[in-house]
Amino acid sequence: MSNAENIAAASNLIWDSWQAGTVLADLPEALRPQNRPEGYTIQSMLAGKARQGLIGWKIAATSTAGQNHIGVDGPLAGRLLGERTYTSGATLSLAANRMRVAEPEFAFRVGRDLGPRRTPYRVDEVLAAMDTLIPAIEVPDSRFSDFAKAGTAQLIADNACAHEFVLGTPATADWRAIDLATYPVRAELTGNGVRHVTRDGIGRNVLGDPRLALTWLVNELSGLGITLHNDVCTPYFLEYCTEEQAQRWMPGIASGALITAIAMTEPGTGSDLASMTTTAIRDGDEYVLNGSKTFITNGINSD
Repeated sequence: MSNAENIAAASNLIWDSWQAGTVLADLPEALRPQNRPEGYTIQSMLAGKARQGLIGWKIAATSTAGQNHIGVDGPLAGRLLGERTYTSGATLSLAANRMRVAEPEFAFRVGRDLGPRRTPYRVDEVLAAMDTLIPAIEVPDSRFSDFAKAGTAQLIADNACAHEFVLGTPATADWRAIDLATYPVRAELTGNGVRHVTRDGIGRNVLGDPRLALTWLVNELSGLGITLHNDVCTPYFLEYCTEEQAQRWMPGIASGALITAIAMTEPGTGSDLASMTTTAIRDGDEYVLNGSKTFITNGINSD
């Protein structure tokens, strides 16, 4: 199904089903991915359809129980979309959710990009590139009526069952000094008219250690030629792009195909934008730039 029209058609079916809250028995045979790369190719087109684009990545099936739940034999990477990501305190409905689970998560915010390379990243390299640890809750769902029989390639195309994601408050403790593998996790269900339910877990339920899971994700993306990107630049595109510029740049940024850069640092200024002396003066059809820079985020890698 490597035909570009088939890939687009498969992506459209999944996206339309997601937006309408409907389900698919399977993708039509001609549109059905046959392997992981084909599944990821379909998935990559979903973020380009989103209003707020890609804001992060998730891992599905990080435990034996999770793999049995969706009928796969290993983890899958999926994209988190801006319009389906919420802050702590948000109210989400499970009324139409077929998976009916809420999963406590360790979320990491990227401080420095990790681009594709031939050799796998080590855990210490990945952790050094992280900026923050954030407790989170994922509410997954699938666009397939019988997701346990859809198969790995179709579930990857289905965005690895990504649906809704809630970000908590960034950790204030020195999370790098904590053994996340042995860290206890508790989920409680409370509320008026709701039977109180408590479930206890531990960090090692996630591929043996959340740090190992994070490293798996980085290497999975690296193998696909995708950079795990920080979010420094994207807000500027969302706020200031014209419609034509958004159509030209946002799909590539959302899919991870493009790497962005921002130049905001002068000698002695740091990131205090109000104190910058660099100027951009229009001269006919061009701008004349005058100033100096000491660092450009992603400048060495950007498109």
